[in-house]
Amino acid sequence: MSFFDRLADRIDAVDSVVSVGLDPDLDRIPDHLHEYDLPRWAFNRRIIDATHEHAAVYKPNAAFYEGPDGWRSLQETIAYAHGKDVPVLLDAKRGDIGNTARQYATALDDDGLGADAITANPYMGRDSLEPFLSRADKGVFVLCRTSNSGGADLQDLELESGEPLYERVAALADLWNANGNVGLVVGATNPDELAEIRDIVPDIPFLVPGVGAQGGDAEAAVEHGLADGVGLVNSSRGIIFAGEDLGEDFAKASGQAAKRLKERLNRYR
Repeated sequence: MSFFDRLADRIDAVDSVVSVGLDPDLDRIPDHLHEYDLPRWAFNRRIIDATHEHAAVYKPNAAFYEGPDGWRSLQETIAYAHGKDVPVLLDAKRGDIGNTARQYATALDDDGLGADAITANPYMGRDSLEPFLSRADKGVFVLCRTSNSGGADLQDLELESGEPLYERVAALADLWNANGNVGLVVGATNPDELAEIRDIVPDIPFLVPGVGAQGGDAEAAVEHGLADGVGLVNSSRGIIFAGEDLGEDFAKASGQAAKRLKERLNRYR
């Protein structure tokens, strides 16, 4: 099965399009977890136990796992999520050429990290994404219109054709989607742009960040982010740190936050 077929099954099974971002900032995880050899893994395991009934996917950001203990924590996290039947989207924003791109793509191998999908940066063109695009059973979410304010520095640049760069990226992603495994990362902070991009690529699922701590538009995220009911709306800090001040009871609050977001998004599905 393709990644998006598996994702569709998961969305149906839990009635949710919530992506739970697993970004275990060591400065914010509860003090008692620092007693463990792998505190990030200890944190993630409790978050997964509390949220898996509401998660369509888990999205660990590679930046929070730098260093040997971090990579071990990431491997344990991915394996544990799979044990709960939840696919894993590795947010690594890869994009390079030749041997480097092929090595980055090993994160999708079963004998590598075993991720089910990955985010990728299209700035260096198709050949930098080919090792990901060629894996028909794995998902590739291409950065298109990001939710950070600085994204406009490049993404809004107008090409000779008159279109902004982010619209060209969307159109290219449609061309690159020969294996039906391409998605787009499109932020929720500008609903009009979400709608414009959906018009360009009616059949490509979106990963929509920015609904949680960044205050993006949940209704627009669902209305324009899903293609045939498949797509993801991500919240990281808004879920995993919902119980930041509760000490050992932190995970219960995370589960409640994930459920609230699921129910909020489902009002628009």
